[in-house]
Amino acid sequence: MFNLSGIRGLWGLLVLTVLVGRAGEAQAQQAAPLLRELSLRTDTTTYRLSRNTVPVQDEPHLYFYYHQEDETAELLVQPTARTGRPLRLQRSADFALLDSLTPIDGGQYYRAKLRFKDLGGNRFLSLTFQQPSDSNSFTPRTQTVKLLPLTRTTLEFRPADTELFVGEEKVFELSSNNAKNIRVSPEWTRGQDIDYRLEQEKGTLRLHVLPNALGARALVLRPQTERPFLTDNNRRVTYALPSLRQEFTVKASRLRFLSVDKKEITLEEDARRQGVELILDNGRTFNLKRTYRIEDQEEAGGALIAELFTRQYLTNDRVLCWLRVYNTHRQTDSYLYIKENDQAKYITNFNISPKTTVTALSVRHRGGDWTSNATVNPGETLDVRLEGESLLRGRFHFEDVRMVPSDSSIRSDAAVVYRIQVPATFDKKRISIFNAGQPIGQTLALREFQRPHPLDFVGVTFGEVPRPVTRLNGPILYDRTIRDVVFSFNAGAIDSEQQLYGKQHLTFEIRTQNAKGDLIELRTIENVVICPDGNSVRAAFYQDKHCQVGNLSLNNLLSARKTYDLDDWSKIIITIRHTQAQYQEPGFTQRLELVLQRRVKFDIDVSFPAGLLTKQFGGEGVNNYTAFSGISLATLAQFSFYNPNKINKLRPYKVGAGFVALNAFNLSQNANAVRDLGLVVLGSVYPTRSDAKLTFPLYLGAGYLVNKGKLFFLFGPGIGVRL
Repeated sequence: MFNLSGIRGLWGLLVLTVLVGRAGEAQAQQAAPLLRELSLRTDTTTYRLSRNTVPVQDEPHLYFYYHQEDETAELLVQPTARTGRPLRLQRSADFALLDSLTPIDGGQYYRAKLRFKDLGGNRFLSLTFQQPSDSNSFTPRTQTVKLLPLTRTTLEFRPADTELFVGEEKVFELSSNNAKNIRVSPEWTRGQDIDYRLEQEKGTLRLHVLPNALGARALVLRPQTERPFLTDNNRRVTYALPSLRQEFTVKASRLRFLSVDKKEITLEEDARRQGVELILDNGRTFNLKRTYRIEDQEEAGGALIAELFTRQYLTNDRVLCWLRVYNTHRQTDSYLYIKENDQAKYITNFNISPKTTVTALSVRHRGGDWTSNATVNPGETLDVRLEGESLLRGRFHFEDVRMVPSDSSIRSDAAVVYRIQVPATFDKKRISIFNAGQPIGQTLALREFQRPHPLDFVGVTFGEVPRPVTRLNGPILYDRTIRDVVFSFNAGAIDSEQQLYGKQHLTFEIRTQNAKGDLIELRTIENVVICPDGNSVRAAFYQDKHCQVGNLSLNNLLSARKTYDLDDWSKIIITIRHTQAQYQEPGFTQRLELVLQRRVKFDIDVSFPAGLLTKQFGGEGVNNYTAFSGISLATLAQFSFYNPNKINKLRPYKVGAGFVALNAFNLSQNANAVRDLGLVVLGSVYPTRSDAKLTFPLYLGAGYLVNKGKLFFLFGPGIGVRL
């Protein structure tokens, strides 16, 4: 008796050992690097992965210097081993692949050419390579090379005038070879002898300075860059440019400057009537419970900016006041003069900004330009720019979307930029925008993705299992009857978790031709809508009565002749393309050409063999041979053979059987020439020209003479006529 339970346990242990071994091999294969070397060439400089790397956040990055935002580079990749499996570079919105990754030297190297997009603004730039795994693993091998674009930036500060006044803001221009790469900030520094802030306006860097103490004072500017550069012999990444130091002479103002506790005041209806509470330095000559006029010029007759009403003195030698504002003012425009009876007593300065108002909204999709079309797609990450007045004071919030931290330098009173990510499951038609909990009157409209997907989700069946149409390139020779051509659609292959494409609008153009290329029928089926199936996260929003349900049969569309009625070597040409009117970008096109191939052709031929050499069997002597004279008549049932590698091209030989009337047309003066009827099996060799009407074949065969009752052999040329 065998111990069945013991055998089963041993067999289970053996299977488990094999599975664990394969898993270990797959893990070791996945851990092995794909690339031995990678070089990136821009202009005349080449950067290599083996020596031009620098750690960023404990991860190695291949660095390279660029001069243009859309720099063009050449890649040269050396894989670790030539496995015979192709190496691919995954596409990305951060660059455009000009030349695909092409193997050279038998796959020892791979070369590609690409053009980057917005190197100054893109972050987390990388190249991801992928190689199919071997038969023991289902997971493809990948390796990501992180890139670090660098640019050299200089900054100079050479003021023409080094004289400043306390409390007076002054603006200087800075010169730089790459002003866009200088990081700016709307915030003032605090607690320095000379406070400053840096801004960028119309491509020009402006330095605002505000002195706080008298005498010789030094301004130390510590600029930062948006894109880093390398120091310490290319071993360390830094964003800090060398500090700029400038000496200034700070003098007292002609009028005493009174500082205020608020530098930003909003011009609203409440600020006009009730006023804003303000704490001001004691002017020594202030009278309590009195209203002073604030204008933007020292001379009399200036525009009324605000009114100052003094309420009471404070213990820190300051005055509590009410400020009622009537016009806007910026500190960079001029001082504000506190006047009594049109006589300027003191100067001060602060910003009076209008109420936060959004007047325009524009969006920028990844890899695109700014547009006023405020439609967004689910699952998309995009930039939203708000334009208006006093936007820096706003507290904006986008409904039910995630705010993505961004280092964008576009942030001013006139425009702010936010980067948002719309959830793939967003279930509203519009995204509302709020400022401090109140709607601003601008919204983003949600629209489903409608991008052309590669046509690999379309399958075709014409006698075998369905195959993707993208794999059928060139004419397909089919040697059996085509009962029907059926198109099926894999709706689950359109949307994925990372990429959403939406509905696919297709146009089918069907053309049938006979063997001569003459058109039999032309049909066009427009706007066939394929909707992603229930596996898509947006399936509930794709519901449409126009969505194609089931397969598409070609015979249901043809009316003249069905596929099974077509003659030999007829063609079915089907062109599948995206309906361009439904998309904003070029779609895909696939052409399918089916040819009804035949291996053998059977036909009845009538030809005229001439000058045949015949030999009769069963006799001796020269009388058994015929002379090279006389024209015979041959009627043969012949088989012709087609070249399997060409379309409708016959091979130069035929095989057949039939009747030969020997010397049917005797032109010789020898009246003793024998006429006879032979039953023959012949092989013939024909010229390869297909358009010749008159041919001269060569015959070889054997047969039986009816009159003489003998077997004979024949060889010789003939004359063939094609009608």
